[in-house]
Amino acid sequence: MVLRSAQSEVTTRRTALFWASWLCAAALILVPAVMLIGNPAVLRGHPLLPAVLVTAAVVGLLWAALLWRGRNVRLRRSTLRAVGAWLGRAAILVLVAILAWLNPFAYQAGAANAGPTAEISVVDSPTAITMLPDGEQATEGLVFYPGAKVEARAYADILKPAVDAGFLVVILKTPLNLSLLDGNQARGAMSDHPEISTWTVGGHSLGGVSASSFALANQDVNGLLLYASYPLDSMRDRVGLEVLSVSGSEDGLSTPEKIDASRELLPVDATFVEVQGGNHAFFGNYGPQPGDGEPSMGRDVAQQQISQATVAFLTQREGR
Repeated sequence: MVLRSAQSEVTTRRTALFWASWLCAAALILVPAVMLIGNPAVLRGHPLLPAVLVTAAVVGLLWAALLWRGRNVRLRRSTLRAVGAWLGRAAILVLVAILAWLNPFAYQAGAANAGPTAEISVVDSPTAITMLPDGEQATEGLVFYPGAKVEARAYADILKPAVDAGFLVVILKTPLNLSLLDGNQARGAMSDHPEISTWTVGGHSLGGVSASSFALANQDVNGLLLYASYPLDSMRDRVGLEVLSVSGSEDGLSTPEKIDASRELLPVDATFVEVQGGNHAFFGNYGPQPGDGEPSMGRDVAQQQISQATVAFLTQREGR
C-alpha cells in the first residue's frame, strides 16, 4: 500500500509538470500571436519586438510538438531536477508576462492642431519616423524619444507644427519601445542628416530621461525639450544648452511636484511651461494611460498649447 501510494504521488507530479509544460507552450504561442495580430503598433515599431515575439512563438510551437510526440513517455527525474523543471517553467511564464507588458500603446488619431499647416514629407523607416518640410532645406532639427511603451507615430501630430515651422523632426522607434535600451540612438539620426547644423533632442516621460542623458553627454546638442519629464542627473553645469520643460497640471505620473523638483537639476535659465488641466497622456495621441490624472480640459486644446510652446522654443532660442 505504501509503495502504491508513493507511485501514485509520483505519477500525479509528472502529470502536473506535463500540463504545466503545455500551459507554458500555449502562453508562448498565444501571447505573441495576440500582440502581433491585434496591435498594429507592434509591426509599425522597432523590429526588435516583432523578432522577439516571433521567436517566442516558434519556441512555443516546437515545445508543443515535442510534448505531443512524447505525451506517453514518462521520464524519471530526481527531486533536484524536478525542482529545476518547475523553476524553469515559472521563469517562462514570467517572461511571457513581460512580453505581454511590453504590448505598446498604439497611435490613436487625434484632432488636428489649429492654425495653418504646410505640406510635409514623411519617411517611415524601421527605426524612425522622419518628417521634413516639403520644398525647403531644413538646417535645424529635433530628435525625439517616445515615452515608455508608446508608439512613435503617437507624437507625429503634436510635433507636426514644428515641421511646418521649417524644422526637421525625427521621432525614434526605440527597441522594445523602451528608450533606455539605446539611449544613444539619437546619434544615428543626427549622423544621417549632416545638413543639420543645430540640434535639439527631446522626449516624453522616460524618453525625456534618455534625451536629457544624451544632451548632457553630447556638446553638439544645443537644446533640450522635455514633455512631462525630467533628468536623472544634474545638468546645472551643462553650458550652451537651452531647455524647455512642458508639463501638465493634472499629470498623475510626472506630477507637478516632480517637475518642480527637477528645477534643481536643470540649467538655471531653463523655461517651464505648465499646461493647466493637461495630463500625462495628452503629450501624445495614444489614449489614456494607467496611473494618470484626470484632465480638466480637452486633448486638442492642450496639444495646441504644447505645440505652440514647442515651436516658440525652437524658433526663439539664442543658439540658433
